[in-house]
Amino acid sequence: MISAPPGAAGLARLLSFLLCVGALLGCSHHSNSPPGTPVLTISSTQHSYSAYIVAIDSITLTRSDGATWSPLINPQTIDLVRTAEVSELVEAPAVPSGTYVSASLTLDYTAASVWTNVNGQPTALAPRDQNGNTLTTAIVTVTFDPAHQLTVTAGSAVRMQLQLDLEAFNTINLAPATPVVYVRPFAVLTPLVVDRTPTRVRGLFVTTQSAAYVVNIRPFHDLVSALGAITVNIGAETYFNVNGATYTGAAGLTALAALPENTPIAAYGAVSGLGGITPSFTATAVYGGTSLENTSQDHLIGTVSARSGNTLTLLGAELVAGLGGTSFFKTATVTIGSATIVSEDGNAASTATPATVSVGQRINVSGVSTLNATSGTLTLDATGGQVRLLPTRAWGTLVSATPVTATVDLLALGDYRPSTLNFAGTASGGGAVNPAAYLVSTGSADQSATAPNTLLAADGFVGPFGAAPPDFLATSVTPASATRQQLVVEWPWPGSATPFTSVSANGIILQLSDPHLSTAVHNIFTGPASIDLVHDLPASPLITTNGADPNSLVLAVGSNTYSGGVNVFNTSAGFETALNTALSGGAHKIYRLVALGSYRSVTNTFVADTIDVALQP
Repeated sequence: MISAPPGAAGLARLLSFLLCVGALLGCSHHSNSPPGTPVLTISSTQHSYSAYIVAIDSITLTRSDGATWSPLINPQTIDLVRTAEVSELVEAPAVPSGTYVSASLTLDYTAASVWTNVNGQPTALAPRDQNGNTLTTAIVTVTFDPAHQLTVTAGSAVRMQLQLDLEAFNTINLAPATPVVYVRPFAVLTPLVVDRTPTRVRGLFVTTQSAAYVVNIRPFHDLVSALGAITVNIGAETYFNVNGATYTGAAGLTALAALPENTPIAAYGAVSGLGGITPSFTATAVYGGTSLENTSQDHLIGTVSARSGNTLTLLGAELVAGLGGTSFFKTATVTIGSATIVSEDGNAASTATPATVSVGQRINVSGVSTLNATSGTLTLDATGGQVRLLPTRAWGTLVSATPVTATVDLLALGDYRPSTLNFAGTASGGGAVNPAAYLVSTGSADQSATAPNTLLAADGFVGPFGAAPPDFLATSVTPASATRQQLVVEWPWPGSATPFTSVSANGIILQLSDPHLSTAVHNIFTGPASIDLVHDLPASPLITTNGADPNSLVLAVGSNTYSGGVNVFNTSAGFETALNTALSGGAHKIYRLVALGSYRSVTNTFVADTIDVALQP
């Protein structure tokens, strides 16, 4: 959808836009087709990376008559690791109506920052193409399922999701003095969208309405674009954090109304309305003013790895500069003080103070940053800023439980191993919590009937510094078997022409004795835990879509050099045919297979709703 115009100048721009919609959208052919609104969201999946900052230079849609449109006006620099946690609503532009059959994506690596986690420590990687050359741009074409192409209808909106599976197009090599990531472009674009994570929409404030507000979309950390208007609906329980003050429901909307026009606001929730040309979004949480960003302060997002007095050490710190730009640092030092505003995301009744911030907690902290050009060290003075305590995940195997607590052997906290965190001072009396006996307050999530050694995922907040136990305050606790798991297999260059013992309507069975199979990459990942397909299972598991929701299937096969690029299918039959065709007669070789879903140990079956088969270019 076109941007909502703020005032008379905006109306003039709107009229100009409607007279030359093709030019503003970068169309290659003139079109008299009335516009509709594709609502584009971007998400990713990964388990190997601490940061993957890259620019999306362009997204070009191709219509069935050959006409092309590029609705993304400005390149967007994004950290794809963040979109694995929360997808981003990128734009809702006006696009001429019609049926679109494919899209192309250009990724710009000239200023990329890619980091992996090695033994709990962020490690920088140099992006290279498949031949080992320094990477500049990577282009991939995606062809929609012929049965589910993108249909843009005049006067209405339609969803479209770009998913970047980092495990399907990247190989890490830690052996060189400067570790490398080899990139083979692979992306999936589909109009059949299943929101598996919350979605964020950031935009410039236009106006409030009854139980809603309107913004012009400006995604990620963009400082210049306005990529369509969207109406954000709020409810009585919607959480607001505006200029450091927290509200719920109508009181938060009143606080938003006092903000100047064009103030950036971000909402978390889900796309909820596509009936008209302006889509709508329903928010569970809203952040505006200095609680989100401002030009006089920078923001750091990372995990607290140590605390000494009012000095925090952050591990895996992403810097979002107040004047634009994002970068990543292995560590950063933050100073807070008595005037630092502290809040707990989602909890308007929180009594958090600067003394609350503890080790293992993920935070978003604002202040004035300083980079030492000689040492490369980053510091942030947040004594006049804010700390937002972000929801944090703790992984651990159950030791024992009561109806309201669970003691776990901690495997990861805030994305990092306990061995990389300094717990000094976290316990009551000045001691340190014990990661091998980490006490989680489970609230209503009773784990007393759960078998010991069960892997659990607890979401919530680390207990206040110097006040443990409890060490962690969970808002939810989930058995690992109920979380989304990832199966990753690689066949290094030159790949394998015979990677499977069978491909049928029942599913795929890997040939684990294939000599081309990677010696290291053949695992099922559940958070920080993994199962080795070769050594830990009785036989090669059946990878199947049987048992998955048939309405949520996203299955893809191809590469940037394959016919049609990456071919996407929303039915297992279409995918099966395409996969057999690709490998028929040894014409193409497989590089990586990534499946997302649930491993069922009783039947040695991996039930997947997403399967990406990347072919060797």
